[in-house]
Amino acid sequence: MASILVIDDDASIVETLDLYLTEEGYKVRTALTGTEGLNKYVQDPSDVVILDIRLPDVDGFSVLEDLKEENENVKVIMITAFHDMETTINAMKGGAFDYIHKPVNVDELDLAIKKAIKSLEMEKKINGLLMEPSRSFRVGDIIGTGNEMRDIFKTIGTVSQSRTTVLIQGESGTGKELIAKVIHHNTSPEEPFIAVNCSAIVETLLESELFGHEKGSFTGAIARKLGKFELARFGTVFLDEISEMSINLQAKLLRVLQEMEFERVGGKDRVKVTARIMAATNKDLKTLVNEGKFRDDLYYRLNIVAINLPSLRTRRQDIPQLIDYLLAKINLDLHKKIIGVSSEMMEIFMKYSWPGNVRELENLLVRACVVSKGQVLGVGDFPELGKEDPTKFASNASVDLFKPVVSGKLLTLDEVEERYIRKVIKETDKNKGEICEILGVSRPTLERKLDKYDITFERE
Repeated sequence: MASILVIDDDASIVETLDLYLTEEGYKVRTALTGTEGLNKYVQDPSDVVILDIRLPDVDGFSVLEDLKEENENVKVIMITAFHDMETTINAMKGGAFDYIHKPVNVDELDLAIKKAIKSLEMEKKINGLLMEPSRSFRVGDIIGTGNEMRDIFKTIGTVSQSRTTVLIQGESGTGKELIAKVIHHNTSPEEPFIAVNCSAIVETLLESELFGHEKGSFTGAIARKLGKFELARFGTVFLDEISEMSINLQAKLLRVLQEMEFERVGGKDRVKVTARIMAATNKDLKTLVNEGKFRDDLYYRLNIVAINLPSLRTRRQDIPQLIDYLLAKINLDLHKKIIGVSSEMMEIFMKYSWPGNVRELENLLVRACVVSKGQVLGVGDFPELGKEDPTKFASNASVDLFKPVVSGKLLTLDEVEERYIRKVIKETDKNKGEICEILGVSRPTLERKLDKYDITFERE
């Protein structure tokens, strides 16, 4: 039962509202002065306060200010005989929830009270999400209810008890680094977790980044530099996009995995590796091995324990729960109070193909939360999806893009990748930055792929 405090110096209005609101099922208290009303609220806060602006002892705006100081979330509905714009503006600027003119229309008042109570319920729900420990952004909070995800949870629990090498495979945006962080967090949380994107650093620099270098080992090496393997100590080195590593560096990494020691660039001393090594890729390494693009001996060294992450489109049942989790995280980061998405928007989400997987979902939600004026995200908050029919996009993707055989010929992984990149560029009308987000790759990686497949793309 919601509680209401009526503060008005007109005894007849107070009596009328008391009778009406009590019959409507509310718990009602009344006060004929501002001081009396404030005292009653402090002793027992009400859900909604109906406050007259003109009171015999104190100005209604002062009472409003004191109420907001006592509880910034209090819902105050102000009533007055004045109809001027300035009074209305001052009331709303002071934090009033709504503003009603005398003589009071009970239907208008009833609607305002219901809106205020609904707003309170939403705020309580949001605060519950924000305060609930499982809802805060934690490295171990992975969403998933299907059999594939449950098997992944079991594997994480098993490998967290050792320091064996782990290979994480999955499409861009499926959460490979998050899985690596979860394993690290459950193995050696006090030690560093160091991620290296093998596609974002040129080969000549990547060797120095991984193994470090000695002073004078090359032009610009003015001092000794420790590499990631040393800096990680007993923690984790996470090699993202391992498939992009050159054959030359693959050989050096293999030696590290075999001997668990290395030499800095330009150095002679042997340095022991104490860190755990995890690698991730959005490509099928076995296929690359068969094509001669990845060393088979390194593949088997990395593939001691493999975790294959499913795409979002294959586990659509997790989308509502993912949205709840991501919105709670976004609310914390952006200081927003978004409680969910509309049923219409949820239906679109459930039918969309999600080429960028969970990362794409999170990016869309972040953008929508930044620009949205309401607490529920609707279709208008997602213009990226509004420009095209998501169901049509998903249909085309499954029927055309990923058809494994064309004209009797089995497509290679590169051919599928090229077809996908061309399709995204053609159908989304995005610039390179947005294309990178959809594909889940860095700008340098996109440039290399455009050059590799001889794709002309001028939009910036």
